Amino acid sequence: MRYVNLVVQWLFALFFVLAGVQHFRDEEFFLRIMPDYIPQELHRPAVLVSGACEIALGVLLLIPRTTRLAAWGIIALLIAVFPANIYAFQHSEELFGISKAQHFIRLPLQGVMIALAYWFTRPPRQASAVSPETEDASTV
Repeated sequence: MRYVNLVVQWLFALFFVLAGVQHFRDEEFFLRIMPDYIPQELHRPAVLVSGACEIALGVLLLIPRTTRLAAWGIIALLIAVFPANIYAFQHSEELFGISKAQHFIRLPLQGVMIALAYWFTRPPRQASAVSPETEDASTV
């Protein structure tokens, strides 16, 4: 199970690093999904800051000392960008040329990603060892 956890952790971290890099490579895509109610002058800074946060949190997820903190940061980030996903869903035909039904999967996927990030907030499990108290009790 330890290896599965490690593989999932690396894949999840890689996803966030690559998604963050994409904010800088295809800035226009992310600007299109910014909700109308956010002032226009904040769109570009929000895209760049969220991209930088995704990169940083993805890297921090791989450092044992910062894994749990990074996971909480990912949860906060996923909640913060959820309005952009709702906006993209509401305007999926005009933004992406796809129906709302085709785009709908992205919304529950956000919940799955939050649950996965929550998995990494748990403290690491210690190897089970026989404690001196248990050993003494079994010899009585």
